[in-house]
Amino acid sequence: MRVIVLNNYFYLRGGSERVFHDEMAILEKKGHKVAAFCRAHPSDPEYPLSKFFPNDIQTQKLSNSLKGLKTVFNLFYSNEAKGGLSRLLDTWPADLAHAHNIYGRLTTSILDELARRNIPAVLTLHDYKLICPSYKLEYRGAICEECRGVKFHNAIKNRCHKGSLLASGIYSAESYFNHFRKSYTSKLTKLISPSKFLRNKFIEFGWEPSHIEVVPNFLDAKLCHPRFTKGDYFLYLGRLSAEKGIPTLLKAFSGLPEGARLVVAGTGPLEGELRSRYQNSRAITFIGYISGEKLKLTIQDALAVVIPSEWYENAPMSVLEAMAYGKPVIGADIGGIPEMVKEEETGFLFDPGNVQELQKKLARVAALSEREIRDIGHAARAFVEKNHSAELHYERLMAVYKMALTSRSN
Repeated sequence: MRVIVLNNYFYLRGGSERVFHDEMAILEKKGHKVAAFCRAHPSDPEYPLSKFFPNDIQTQKLSNSLKGLKTVFNLFYSNEAKGGLSRLLDTWPADLAHAHNIYGRLTTSILDELARRNIPAVLTLHDYKLICPSYKLEYRGAICEECRGVKFHNAIKNRCHKGSLLASGIYSAESYFNHFRKSYTSKLTKLISPSKFLRNKFIEFGWEPSHIEVVPNFLDAKLCHPRFTKGDYFLYLGRLSAEKGIPTLLKAFSGLPEGARLVVAGTGPLEGELRSRYQNSRAITFIGYISGEKLKLTIQDALAVVIPSEWYENAPMSVLEAMAYGKPVIGADIGGIPEMVKEEETGFLFDPGNVQELQKKLARVAALSEREIRDIGHAARAFVEKNHSAELHYERLMAVYKMALTSRSN
């Protein structure tokens, strides 16, 4: 099978790009021909088909000028992306297309080109953008579903996108544009949801259940060498922002007995404020963004990984990664997290935003014996190997692809 995989970015910018590249790798390993189509970016590695990539869109300084209006239009519908895809498909014909994050960069123009060529297309949902202009179903650090019922104008009222009236207006208009054109409902054969929670949320917002298939994310556990011993510290890995629950975690941790330690790895809009507030704490250490070997060692030496999110997390790869390294996860009982974290089996759950309950779970894990930590770590590792393996993911993906190909023949 010849599969073209589409995403806004080619370089490893975040979790969706990681899934994008990992899926391409497993398809190639299974003997399929795979091509990528993305926006060009200075951080991109060498890629033979990048000559077809449209130029990146600069949105930092949108203005009322003609150039600014052109940029806004390109966020809605990019003829440049459509043309680039057309030229690529002229030289590299595809049997099926698998899209990831395409809104605001590649845009739904590429779905029109795929439909014109009668190439069936599926799309993996990495967030809530198709039902929420700001993609998070979150407003001022709290869950928000005001756009339910195609009421995207509420995103303008609340200035949901970065607090900007202009940006919120643009993304709200983009949502209406694609809704009325039926860009996603008529041009995509299937939506792929990495969690049951996200699928159910879309159905609550009016999407057809038969249009969405659940295909959980995967991880090659062989690349994660577990360390089941009881580590020295709790570990937070992620963006330092309100919706990620990091302020709640730091408040909870400040009340733990002396001797408990927390390592915070990541950057984000709250970094300066939080570093300043906790600069005198001997228990809390900020280490900034880490990757590669340092990330691996930091997880291996941890006691447990904490995921304190306060928004509808879809299926965070950080949970799977921690479990693959044999670490218990203390996770907020929200979004897709409880589909991976099983209470007192692979980790512990707490009510999101509840400082006291999180504090109790942190204290509970700190008091566990070496044997208890080891048992939970082994259970966590086994859960990933059984339910999130590359082989199982491939089988599930092929089932969706076959449904898409069948729909074309019908």
